[in-house]
Amino acid sequence: MTAITVSQIRNSKRKQLNGENLPPIPDKRYFTIGEVGLLCGVKPHVLRYWEQEFPRLRPGKRRGNRRYYQHKDIVMARQIRKLLYEDGFTIEGARAKLTADAHAVAVATTIQDDADSMLKKVIMELENLLQKLQLEETVL
Repeated sequence: MTAITVSQIRNSKRKQLNGENLPPIPDKRYFTIGEVGLLCGVKPHVLRYWEQEFPRLRPGKRRGNRRYYQHKDIVMARQIRKLLYEDGFTIEGARAKLTADAHAVAVATTIQDDADSMLKKVIMELENLLQKLQLEETVL
C-alpha cells in the first residue's frame, strides 16, 4: 500500500482549481443555477454573489424569480472563476479586468469599422479615377 503525499493532495486540488476537471457545456438553451454551479465548479451561492459583483453576469429570471443562465452566462462565470481562482485576482481586480477587456473589444471593433469605411472610400476614389482614365483614353 502506497502512502499519499501532501504534494499529491495539493496537486489534485490545484488541478481542480485550474478548471481542468470542468465538464464541457452541454448544447442546451437554458441552465438552472445548480447546473451552472456544477459546470463551473462553484456553489450556487457563489454564483449569486458574483451576479451582484459583476454587471456582465446577468442571467434571465423567470416565474418565481428563478434564474436561467444561457451559454454566454456560463462562459462569463467560467472566466470570472479563472480570474479569481487561477489568476489570483481580487473581486475588484477581476471586475476591472473584465471591463478593460470589454473596452478593448469595443475599441478594436470601432477601429475595424473605421478601417472598413476608409477602405470603402479609397475603393470608390480609385473606381472614379479609373473611370476618368478610361474616358480620357476613349477621347484620345
